[in-house]
Amino acid sequence: MNYTFDFMAVLANWDRLLAGAWLTIELSTLAMAIGFVLGTLGALGRLSSVAAVRTLVGAYVEIIRNTPLLVQVFIVYFGLASAGLKLSAEVAALITLAINIGAYSTEIMRAGILSIHRGQIEAAECLAMSKARIFLHVVFLPAVERVYPALSSQFVLLMLASSITSQISVEELTAAANLVQSETFRSFEVYVVIALLYFALSVLFRIGFWLIGQLVFTRRRKLGTAL
Repeated sequence: MNYTFDFMAVLANWDRLLAGAWLTIELSTLAMAIGFVLGTLGALGRLSSVAAVRTLVGAYVEIIRNTPLLVQVFIVYFGLASAGLKLSAEVAALITLAINIGAYSTEIMRAGILSIHRGQIEAAECLAMSKARIFLHVVFLPAVERVYPALSSQFVLLMLASSITSQISVEELTAAANLVQSETFRSFEVYVVIALLYFALSVLFRIGFWLIGQLVFTRRRKLGTAL
């Protein structure tokens, strides 16, 4: 094996790689926020007393969870363009990622809401709490607290899966790596560096979620229960 490693050729393009990493962070963070809202609404829809709503949300969840993310990206970017609605690559990527994580968040949030014992809700009603306060303090926040580790892990997986959007020319981290590789012909070095960057991003997101958990879920922190 006479291959000579040359990581300097890759590191010389650090600015392009960091720009790609920053776009990955932006896309992932926005998709997580929108997906969390979709997941919460979807969970309420899955638990709705209206059969049509349950069926519609259930179909959304099953379709998204049982089709590849890459195909979903192509449908939003190329499919909608064929139908006359042309979106930029970044907007199409954001929409797809949000819809995708929304389906997974729906099931996670549904499990959290179902974990709240009916007796707690009845006790809150006996205290004459309003429906809004009951939902927020008795149902929603405790439900999120219980499923927060699962949500955090799913969000990190979404960040890693955002690399697929490079297939529609979104200039995120993987797309930047592909461009650097095509110019330097240093495939091994490029993708080793990118793997390390994705690992660093995963750690960064996990630390961020841990800090959010410490700030939001004060009861668990006081009890000394790790998130």
